[in-house]
Amino acid sequence: MASSFGTDDFATARVPARARYSWYSVAVQRFGQISALSQFLLGATLGFGMSFWDSFLAITFGAVILEVVAIMLGVIGMREGISTSTLARWCGFGQAGSAVIGLAIGISLVGWFGIQSAVSAEGLYQLMPIMPVWLWALLFGLAVTAIVIKGFKSMAWTAYLTVPAFVVLVAWSVGSELAKHSLGELVATAPAGPSLTLLQGTTLVAGGFIVGAVITPDMTRFNRSVGDVVKQTIVGITLGEYVIGLVGVLLAHAIRSDNIIVIVTSTVGWIGVLIIIVGTLKINDWNLYSSGLGLVNFIGTVFGKRVNRAVVTAILGVVGSVLAAAGILERFTDFLSLLGVTFPPIAGIMVAEYFVVRTWRRDLDASRAEGAMPAAAPRWVPTTLVIWLIASLVGHFVTWGLPSVNSLVLAFVLYVVAGKLGLVRGYGTAPTETTTPSPATTSSV
Repeated sequence: MASSFGTDDFATARVPARARYSWYSVAVQRFGQISALSQFLLGATLGFGMSFWDSFLAITFGAVILEVVAIMLGVIGMREGISTSTLARWCGFGQAGSAVIGLAIGISLVGWFGIQSAVSAEGLYQLMPIMPVWLWALLFGLAVTAIVIKGFKSMAWTAYLTVPAFVVLVAWSVGSELAKHSLGELVATAPAGPSLTLLQGTTLVAGGFIVGAVITPDMTRFNRSVGDVVKQTIVGITLGEYVIGLVGVLLAHAIRSDNIIVIVTSTVGWIGVLIIIVGTLKINDWNLYSSGLGLVNFIGTVFGKRVNRAVVTAILGVVGSVLAAAGILERFTDFLSLLGVTFPPIAGIMVAEYFVVRTWRRDLDASRAEGAMPAAAPRWVPTTLVIWLIASLVGHFVTWGLPSVNSLVLAFVLYVVAGKLGLVRGYGTAPTETTTPSPATTSSV
């Protein structure tokens, strides 16, 4: 497909130095990912079942887990300049395994895209009931698609506009409600709902953004240094988890409920609806963007065809918008939750291979020095697929501890052990498809 349609954004190539962005530019988008209404809902869920200080501890433990995962994978993405699903070829999974990862990312995130579009459609309908909800969902999804087609730079400017707007609108809405109460009383207030343990709370926090942490290389491949990755991760995740999450806790204590959406929309009217729309817009573009990258890798791997990222994005955006209009909000959440269990082991395996086992690290290092992709990748790495399956099943069925952490750590340990025993071996060789990077402009943003 013609590269003139949108921006390919180096979907299957390394992002060169000229196309990298300042840490602030990427950090704003990272904060935009986390500072969503879903984070308020998470905070409200914690506050409904936990005291303020127990909620604080749960957010702290969960944020540390997310930051460790995001920084480790983020550094890999920054060094190599390669998207998550493509990078997986040389980080333990081989070409076939990376295709499966790409497909999982594509399906899960286009699902989330549809769900977020449906949420915004509900808000738009409340504000302007001139069209049915399904039509609002379709139009909103297509509007986000148009932004993502233009690529990372367009998404950066969207974040510059929507993140401050979201913060200001939320501050107004939340401030209006919290001003009716004493902060000291809210902190000391007992939770109104069924009790949550610290372990359960931490699980909610860590699991709520684990998929976002796993796909961190999609974002950090546009960073310029390890320091930039660390700064943006700490700032973005810390602010997103603490500021948004703890406000949600206080709101739950104030209203004695975990239904934040009702409070946001009822206390400030149409401003509340704008909060929903802006909050969804700044996260939904990344849902669609990473979904497109995953599918590009899948198509290239399985069918041997290099397709333009923007074209794939357009198709996925239409599909996600149609799903939103068709009522995916009620039908897809269980499937997405199941997919979420499979993502943490991916992080554990990739980190173990890149930093410890290093079976294919030499290929990455040599090609990086030339500014190219490795000439070939292993086609299959059966041991990795077995480890991935075992760790995912443990995460799903074992109730002790933190499921996301259990599966991630188990995958890491099993892969390291397998590597030391010489069991991590590739079978077959898959030449890397020829890439023609898009003529991205030099960025100083």
